Amino acid sequence: MATKSQTGLTAKAEKKIEQIQLVSFFLDNEEYAISISNIQGINRLGEITKLPNSLPYVEGITNLRGNIIPLINLRKRLGLPTKEFDKTTRFIVIEYDSKLFGFIVDFVNRVLRLPKDSINPPPPSSLKIDTKYVTGIANFDNKLIIILDLTKIFSSQEYNEISNVNNPNSNV
Repeated sequence: MATKSQTGLTAKAEKKIEQIQLVSFFLDNEEYAISISNIQGINRLGEITKLPNSLPYVEGITNLRGNIIPLINLRKRLGLPTKEFDKTTRFIVIEYDSKLFGFIVDFVNRVLRLPKDSINPPPPSSLKIDTKYVTGIANFDNKLIIILDLTKIFSSQEYNEISNVNNPNSNV
């Protein structure tokens, strides 16, 4: 009996220690989040250079401290209604597979530290966006936060097309 109790306590302690850090932001009045481990920075939206023949959700490129970064309008990518950019609009610089991308969001809200066990799988069809983009749903401060899966935001073909913008010498 003592072993069972000890094991139970150990498992509980491990669950409490196992946390993830996320950055939350808003799109269309819904709170979303992505893992902080992929984030290189958060910036005000400045000058955007449009790209001809680009994917519909690619707003263009921007030069950030010498790095050319493709800017992805997450509203468009996720199939949400478009909105004019304003003073709260930001882009989150994401590093994925050694490439930089800027995800344009309505505004960045906060950094969260959540226990992993507070994240549940997404419900099949009750979200405004396709659940293929979602890792899970977190319940934090009595609000639901949709956690996006960066690996599923683009197909491999889209990823190659977009990532060539900031690495034009790539043979991908």
